[in-house]
Amino acid sequence: MRQNPAETLRRVLPKIREVLHVAGVEMQLTAAVSFLTVLQEESVSIHTYSHSFLHIILQNLEHRDAGVSNAWLETLLAVIEALPKETIRHEILNPLVSKAQLSQTLQSRLVSCKIMGKLANKFEAHIIKREILPLVKSLCQDVEYEVRTCMCRQLEHIAQGIGTELTKTVVLPELVELARDEGSSVRLAAFETLVNLLDMFDADDRSQTVLPLVKSFCEKSFKADESILVSLSFHLGKLCNGLYGIFTPEQHLRFLEFYKKLSTLGLQQENGHNDNQLELQTLEQEKKYISVRKNCAYNFPAMIVFVDPKNFHLELYSIFFCLCHDPEVPVRYTMAISFYEVAKLLNSGVYTIHKELVTLLQDESLEVLDALVGHLPEILELMTNGGENSGSESKLLSIPDLIPALTTAEQRAATSLKWRTHEKLLQKYACLPHIISSDQIYYRFLHRMLTIILTNNVLPVQKAAARTLCVYLRYNRKQEQRHEVIQKLIEQLGQGKSYWNRLRFLDTCEFIMELFSKSFFCKYFFLPVLELTHDPVANVRMKLCYLLPKVKSTLKIPTDKHLLQQLELCIRKLLCQEKDKDVLTIVKRTVLELDRMEISVDVFQKRFYENDLLDQEKERQEHLLLEMEQLEKEKQQNEGRSTNVNDKMFEKKRRDSKTSSVLTKSITLSVPGSSSGTSAGKEDKKSKLVRSQSFSTQALHPKYSNIDKCPNKSSATGYTSSVSGVGKSCMLSFSDDSFRTHSTGNSGNAAFLSSSSSRNLFNSADQKNNGNKESQSRKMSMPPGKSPPTLSATLTLNTCKGKIQHGLAEYTAPSAGQRMERIPSENTPWLITAGLQCHCAFDTNGLR
Repeated sequence: MRQNPAETLRRVLPKIREVLHVAGVEMQLTAAVSFLTVLQEESVSIHTYSHSFLHIILQNLEHRDAGVSNAWLETLLAVIEALPKETIRHEILNPLVSKAQLSQTLQSRLVSCKIMGKLANKFEAHIIKREILPLVKSLCQDVEYEVRTCMCRQLEHIAQGIGTELTKTVVLPELVELARDEGSSVRLAAFETLVNLLDMFDADDRSQTVLPLVKSFCEKSFKADESILVSLSFHLGKLCNGLYGIFTPEQHLRFLEFYKKLSTLGLQQENGHNDNQLELQTLEQEKKYISVRKNCAYNFPAMIVFVDPKNFHLELYSIFFCLCHDPEVPVRYTMAISFYEVAKLLNSGVYTIHKELVTLLQDESLEVLDALVGHLPEILELMTNGGENSGSESKLLSIPDLIPALTTAEQRAATSLKWRTHEKLLQKYACLPHIISSDQIYYRFLHRMLTIILTNNVLPVQKAAARTLCVYLRYNRKQEQRHEVIQKLIEQLGQGKSYWNRLRFLDTCEFIMELFSKSFFCKYFFLPVLELTHDPVANVRMKLCYLLPKVKSTLKIPTDKHLLQQLELCIRKLLCQEKDKDVLTIVKRTVLELDRMEISVDVFQKRFYENDLLDQEKERQEHLLLEMEQLEKEKQQNEGRSTNVNDKMFEKKRRDSKTSSVLTKSITLSVPGSSSGTSAGKEDKKSKLVRSQSFSTQALHPKYSNIDKCPNKSSATGYTSSVSGVGKSCMLSFSDDSFRTHSTGNSGNAAFLSSSSSRNLFNSADQKNNGNKESQSRKMSMPPGKSPPTLSATLTLNTCKGKIQHGLAEYTAPSAGQRMERIPSENTPWLITAGLQCHCAFDTNGLR
């Protein structure tokens, strides 16, 4: 038919018509599907199709095999949608009158019921009333319950075709009669059709006709007609909300209690039942009860609307608790699926179901967890931020329980064989920066993601963990933590021993380029990526070549000109040194693509305007995180400074009061000259105390050993020193009045200058001159070409001070990279380097 429709219809189709009379089931099914495919693909016009294929379809509708008959019927119902009205009327509707008679076979009458349901939407109401409704009434009174059931289920389609008035006068009486039928399947069909047609009935019909029927169904469901119990539980939510306007308070309460009873059906013993009777329950009954509770879980959001969300805690919370803790997995699975709808309906009262969320997260079945994870970001956001009336206290209380539940859920998914659930969970965990604090993510989730990347064997799981880790890094608010994670990514992935880890590093870099600004990637990851051009494994180099165009797109000219040169150098090395033919082919292809690329510049261009705006926004957010971190540090320092000042003032007052009391007691025992000695001792102790406090508070961490130039400015309150170490700057504030700065100019090294009272150290300028002369005499007495002896021990503060006091004019510490220049006589007589503040050991070579 696709290649030559005319010849197929002329030569092939007649042969098929002859064979189908004696063909087996498999050939009949194949022919039915083929005829339907020809219709759907529109291989021929609808007129040609009806002329050539329709008669064959109608001839095989009454096949003795039910499966074959249904296959041809499905084809016919699809054909009816496309056929014109006149063709339907002559070819289908007119023969239908005879096929629906009681004298025809059961299969023929069943087929007629389904065809009439389809024809109801193809003709006007008056045609349906005149030609179809008489057949409908006849089939509703058929002697076979299968025919009555089938016709009853088609009444919904017929009602939609004839309109509200005819439905009220014709269809509703038939439904009422079928609802009292002796066959349980007929009553079930009548009940479900009645529920589906609720919107077409007015208030009088609902209160006078529908409501009494529903009440009788509910009363009989536990006693004489348990067959309707499952269907009733499935449609109860729609039924309660459809009849809500006509319920009296008593009826409202009655239906609510009926729902509660269905929700716990089978979980507790009924009155009059003993243990022996419970043991005799059939498997079918147990399955029925499980289906009822599952349907109650499905209808739970509708029942919240029925009772009003404000009354949830009083009316439905106990049922919600039971359904979330149901012993059967299908019930808990359904509750997990509907949990998000429940949370949305509760709005400000969502915090009341937080314990059930934790329960479902820790459920033993991964199916339940998988169902809950689908809307986990939205649920967590509602839990932490839902509603204006939910106090912050309740939100804060929910966080400590959620975090262990989330970690437990991930660990259980990781240890299972269902890696798709694990992958889905890791993808959804990317929402956590909007839910919990940066520190909680860093200590509880971020390192776990890195571990998954390094140890998990499933590639989709590794990629999901890598992307989530990049999201966590993106929203981390502490620069030190960010640098630590970046360093681990480079060392453990980019420089890892396993080529698999290096491949995952390239995947992570793709996510970095997606989530971060161009400047961030160029600063931290550009060069580590280029280092992989020398990787010994061809697969790594191949993947890098595919990534190079994206890498180049992160550059901006002229800022990143040096990086562009590095990129070009690496490409040239690949072209010259690559030995793997597959990699070399990809390198050549990549070079052509790189040549066609245009690099963005620092200023905006029209062709890159949208991308530049997006990148600028990412960069602005990254700078904002740094500023927020700086503000937090300053706030903490101010709080700590005020606390230290208060403590010092209290200690000073206490010491002064103690000293004054001691002096008062001992004044009668003092001898001449003791007062001067006491005051000198006090001054000496005070100067030592100031120096010890200053050095203890200003000591640098060994990690930050390199200190940039200090500005050549004096300040009474302090100054800020920029420390270079692992790519970060550290703010050191000095508040002691006894310290000032001195720049050494040529050496460019920072020196800390003490301005303690000079009378405690030197009492006259003569001592300074004597010290300078002594240092010069020592330098002259040193043999030429011979370095002074090396001091291996750690120089203490007093030793260093004593050396300088005795005339050492210049001191070099090669191991620390610090140098002390000649001490001018007008300055304070002793200096100490930043390295000595940490009490480091220095080599005294170069001491002159």
